[in-house]
Amino acid sequence: MTSLLDLAPGTALRINGVEWVAEEVLPQVGQVVLSGCDGERQTRSIRWLMHHPDCRPAKVGHPSAMRDAVQQPVTPGDLSEEQVKRARLRAAHVLEAETGYRSGHPARALPGEPRPAYDPDRTTVTERRRAKAAELAALGREEAELLGLANMSVRTLERLAAVPDGESLIVACADGRWTRRSGGHPSVTEEIREAVFAVRQEVLQRSRISMRARHRLMHQYVRETFPEFPEEKIPGYFTLRNVWKEWFGPDGARQRYVRSAETAKEASARVVVHRPGQVVALDTTPLPVKVRESVFGDPVTVMLTLALDLYTHSIVAFRLTMVSDTAVDIAMLLRDVMMPLPMRQGWGQDMEWPYPGVPATLIARFASHKVAALPFFPPETVTTDHGAPYKNHDVVEAERSLGCTILPARALRATDKYAVERAFGAINSLLLEHLLGFTGVDVADRGADPEAEAVLTMSRMEHLVATWVVKVWQNRVLGEYAPSWGPGEEHSPNSLFAASMHQGGFSMQIPRPELYYRVLKAHHVKIHPGRGVKIGGLWYHDDVLEEDRFRQPSARGGHHKGKWVVRSDRRDRRTVFLQDPADHDHWHVLPWTGLPPKGEVPAFSDRTAEELLAEVRRRRLSPKSDAELLPILLDLLGSAIPVDQWPTQMTKRERTARSRRAAQGRAAERDRTPAAREEETPADVVPWPEQARTVAEAVDADRRRRREASAGRQPTPPPRLGESLRRRSPFLLPPDDEAGQPPQPEENA
Repeated sequence: MTSLLDLAPGTALRINGVEWVAEEVLPQVGQVVLSGCDGERQTRSIRWLMHHPDCRPAKVGHPSAMRDAVQQPVTPGDLSEEQVKRARLRAAHVLEAETGYRSGHPARALPGEPRPAYDPDRTTVTERRRAKAAELAALGREEAELLGLANMSVRTLERLAAVPDGESLIVACADGRWTRRSGGHPSVTEEIREAVFAVRQEVLQRSRISMRARHRLMHQYVRETFPEFPEEKIPGYFTLRNVWKEWFGPDGARQRYVRSAETAKEASARVVVHRPGQVVALDTTPLPVKVRESVFGDPVTVMLTLALDLYTHSIVAFRLTMVSDTAVDIAMLLRDVMMPLPMRQGWGQDMEWPYPGVPATLIARFASHKVAALPFFPPETVTTDHGAPYKNHDVVEAERSLGCTILPARALRATDKYAVERAFGAINSLLLEHLLGFTGVDVADRGADPEAEAVLTMSRMEHLVATWVVKVWQNRVLGEYAPSWGPGEEHSPNSLFAASMHQGGFSMQIPRPELYYRVLKAHHVKIHPGRGVKIGGLWYHDDVLEEDRFRQPSARGGHHKGKWVVRSDRRDRRTVFLQDPADHDHWHVLPWTGLPPKGEVPAFSDRTAEELLAEVRRRRLSPKSDAELLPILLDLLGSAIPVDQWPTQMTKRERTARSRRAAQGRAAERDRTPAAREEETPADVVPWPEQARTVAEAVDADRRRRREASAGRQPTPPPRLGESLRRRSPFLLPPDDEAGQPPQPEENA
């Protein structure tokens, strides 16, 4: 709104988004002459301007309009606590002069109010104002200035009385010097501004330098670019430091992070998610609970990888791995997002598929098993961080084969993956911190011995987390989260998924089990007659390769013309997989030629295979076949010694590595046969105390056997104290034949 006091010739007004300038103001007739940008002139009444809904001062024109446009209104929040107390005291005196009560209303009268000089029934407002001015003038000068009541005249009381009651009166009673408008930096001219931004771009690519060095660079830029600019008008060091902080923020970040943040400003805007599966965020963190590995029973730390749907906040898949997740684990996690979760032993009917629109029996018929209450869908976009497993080219190829779009999170932009980070915190507070073996979020908050408290095996922990996700997380109300079409409503991940099914339907796509092979690493190799295929330095062969169709080059064309595609799982290098060219749904399993004809060799990964080949090169061996590599592999795996003769000097790192290889082998087996994963229950796993007891007994037996072997005979126990005194008394004389002989030491004395 525009008032008569702010209206003067030359005042710029913005009416309905169009700028006008008041050429003439005729208060005697209540009119104003407006001139537009195109020269148009209009005569309007001041009453019309005062009641126009979209009439306000423009940014240019009258100085008062400039002040209102540049500076926002002052609020009580701009005052300190002490300043608010002084302003309230001054406002109380104003209210007492106007109403007779310091609170401003008789219902809130203080004891002794109203005072005789301010009784509204016996005095007028003018009399009360004069009495208040006399009362304040009687105060001492120092006391009045300390309380902010100096120079409180009748005219001041009248001016403050015109202010509406409330918080605005407190602001009006505050000293204007407390909230005066900042003068800015007058010394920062256009030349200096250009120099500051030029120095900013220069130091962004350099190593980190001090503000003093930046100030010298600014001097150099101004002197060389603007030779006529007076050097004495260049701002000083402290001015540059303040301007730098105001324009570019605090200067405490590392140089590479500053460059990353500057590069991230050019990234695209945030994606607006409006349907399930549109964006799935992946992330990995160490599980803050110590678990027992299944071989030796040692407490270890496992990694938790989550796949979170950003629309419904559903944990659509998760994995526990003993080692940091690899490309295969990430690919299998994406595969789990697309596959329905089977019901497990001990899960009730309340955890079965509940979503409307598609009956549970229909889902079970297509999936060949009962499906739990967890959404499944093909992910459209996958958001990950910049960790090595997520940028692996095998994962990128697997995501492309699944039809996903890769959308890496922007550097130093936590908002791109905020949901999955908050999910980790919620899991910690709602589940993990209630378990034995919880290590806390920081080393300083760790218990006395969380390793000794660990009681859950990795299999039991996986079952517990799966049960909690389906039963608790999917039905938990998401506090402040609400979709755009239902602000203020309470929703859970299940209710959001059910609502999306009502709105846009549900595309039920259950992948075939052969999807496991599609996400594995592909090798383009030739089939050698009699030997098979060579993958990663090891040979694989099966009788099917001796058929005539595999003896000739592949019919494939393109870059890998004439080569066959063989898939390998880096977690288990005992076998590779070849797709049948005639029946694409059938895959041939090619075992390693170094496997024994009978018995079983533990699973070994790519890393173990590399160590095996490196050991062969170190020994300068030339094996004729991979069968000669088996003893070396068994030495590396530690499997050549039976359980009752396990080495006693095995370190914890070696035990953990052995358990990790076993866990990776079991994970690969479950991924190949999904039914095996769901049939496995916590009762199928041997509890770690029994395994640890078996290991301890084997170690004790081995130590006993080696001690006996080193001694060569059964050791005799040492004699008891005083045994020689019990055999003969020291007061008896020796026999005659022993009298002339020196005493002989007794045996075992």
